Amino acid sequence: MKFDHRFSLKRAEPSLRVYEADGVTARLDFFSHILRVAILAPNVPLLPTYSVCPNGEPPTEGRDKLSADGLEPAAPQVDEDETTVRFALDGVRFSVEKKNFRICAETDAGVLYRDRSGLAYNFAGELGRGSVHYSDRFEGQRIFGLGDKCGPVDKANMRFALAATDSMGYSAAYSDPLYKQIPFYLCSHSAGSYGLFYDTYSNGTVDFGVEHDNYFEPFQSVRFDEENMVFYLILGYTVEIVQRFNALCGPIAPVPQWAFSYTGSTMEYTDAPDADAQLRGFLTQCERSGIRAGGFWMSSGYTQIGERRCVFHWNTEKIPSPEALAAHFRAHGVQLIANVKPAFLTEHPLYGMIAANGWFLHDADGSPAQFPFWGGMASYLDFTNPGAYAFWKDCVKKQLVEKGYPHIWNDNNEYDVTDESILADGFGHPVQAVRIRPLFSYLMARASREACVEAGVETPFNVSRCAIAGTQRVASTWTGDNYTSFPELRADHWQNMTMALSGFHFFGPDVGGFAGPKPSEELFLRWLQYGVFLPRFTLHSWKPGEPSTMPWLYPDRMETVKKLFALRESLVPYLYAQSERRRARNLPLIAPVFLFDPSFDPQSDCFLCGDDLFVCPVFDEGATQVTVALPEGAWKLRGTGETHGCGETLTVQCAIDDLPVWFQRA
Repeated sequence: MKFDHRFSLKRAEPSLRVYEADGVTARLDFFSHILRVAILAPNVPLLPTYSVCPNGEPPTEGRDKLSADGLEPAAPQVDEDETTVRFALDGVRFSVEKKNFRICAETDAGVLYRDRSGLAYNFAGELGRGSVHYSDRFEGQRIFGLGDKCGPVDKANMRFALAATDSMGYSAAYSDPLYKQIPFYLCSHSAGSYGLFYDTYSNGTVDFGVEHDNYFEPFQSVRFDEENMVFYLILGYTVEIVQRFNALCGPIAPVPQWAFSYTGSTMEYTDAPDADAQLRGFLTQCERSGIRAGGFWMSSGYTQIGERRCVFHWNTEKIPSPEALAAHFRAHGVQLIANVKPAFLTEHPLYGMIAANGWFLHDADGSPAQFPFWGGMASYLDFTNPGAYAFWKDCVKKQLVEKGYPHIWNDNNEYDVTDESILADGFGHPVQAVRIRPLFSYLMARASREACVEAGVETPFNVSRCAIAGTQRVASTWTGDNYTSFPELRADHWQNMTMALSGFHFFGPDVGGFAGPKPSEELFLRWLQYGVFLPRFTLHSWKPGEPSTMPWLYPDRMETVKKLFALRESLVPYLYAQSERRRARNLPLIAPVFLFDPSFDPQSDCFLCGDDLFVCPVFDEGATQVTVALPEGAWKLRGTGETHGCGETLTVQCAIDDLPVWFQRA
């Protein structure tokens, strides 16, 4: 091992430079507002990417991780001597020390970004296994992003696992990891802002200041199991970095307008022996209650054989005619979103056929790898196998779309694989499944969407619980199986703001909480007041022994509930129009105010919904008012029409039976 790697130039072109030392390749690619850095280990194949694809979908087998297709090249003037490489991008001055390839970026306000002194990258195993990146930590820096991470919006001085897992009943205040694997974060401090995106699907960790070492200045770090490292250093103001990251990942998939209406959901209905009657009863209850529903999320109980859930199997004892049920919902103007899962239980009627074709993740001898899944043992479909990919699409078309179910809920797709001996086909290039775990979820969602489009569905509503960067091109998402409590309501809000800064556009929690106790009347109404302004407005729960969290949970509160649901329905045209506008601008539909007004508190309970609504929820039990500091602009308070200005602080009454507090841009 050595701590002194001297890099020398091996290739130079206007938009890239390649250096080598001790068998390691270090590459710089120059793009408009972006520097791509690759640290490549000797004799280790570079896995393809599905996250970076600015001009649309990559081939099914992926895109070369070093491709520049769709990216705007830059050709900076490069000055180089024996020790240092110097250039400028987007007004930022860069220097790269050839010893250990240490990168530094400076603005007129000071050092913006800098690799840690000594050794910042794991060139020869000095820093352990896998790929490693250490960079300087700056006084007063703020950190945002990383997907669905829990805790405060500002992640500075925290540590997280980079992985995806099924975390039913998690706490939005502290649980880690959750369902998404998005190795992208924003750093903002006195010298400016930058973004870092690591193009990998392997597990890892990120540390924003928990670790200290006497021999180094304050630092932060990321570690991944994958030996190669490719990352993008994105320049600009905070909002520009979010836009550029989204543009890097490619166009955001459209969402149909009906999906902005209330969409119902509960496991109770499809788990019931009379599922058909229960589902039809939902429509009756909505009409009786004066509530408009745009859709209903049909949980996996419709696939049961005994107690087992067998994807693409229709239990005709529960639902005698899937076609008739779908037609009934369509006649009422409500869409059904069918739940599908990527694991096939060993009892599944199709298990033997899939195994015989080699379409499962497998052991070295080719036998299907098996995992605990929903009360039994199951094998995961290998979406990197062309035959398995085509099989899934065929099942979606024949068992769902052709029966009247053109919208797909891709669920339980975190692929809980930890054994390094389990293999995937890798589209003809076998790879350890653990190295690409969350990639399977993207390919699953992509296959589902392709099946719907090929079957003639104009705008499929395709949703995936697990996600990578780039999933936005094929599916929207939600924040999974949250917990019901007042503290969790505010933590859910922090999580939503973090999602908005991580490349997500249409998302939201299970309003009222999925797991845990039945929400109190106060909590239920406060969650509704908050939820009506979120992109996804869905009540979903599984609370054995308790009634499902449905709009009519508290009959004595139905007048208030009806007002809130009517408010949501009145907002649908605005939300849909704003969604289309913000998709075109590579922006989230909801966002923390500081994304556009950097002086605003990132931990604020208030947020922006589209361009014109400033929303001020009540998250504290027993509170009857909210105190609001207004952001830049002039704002009209709901109900009164009074106009107030930037910096003004107001206290507004808001009882649990009131409409929520919001301001409209004047």
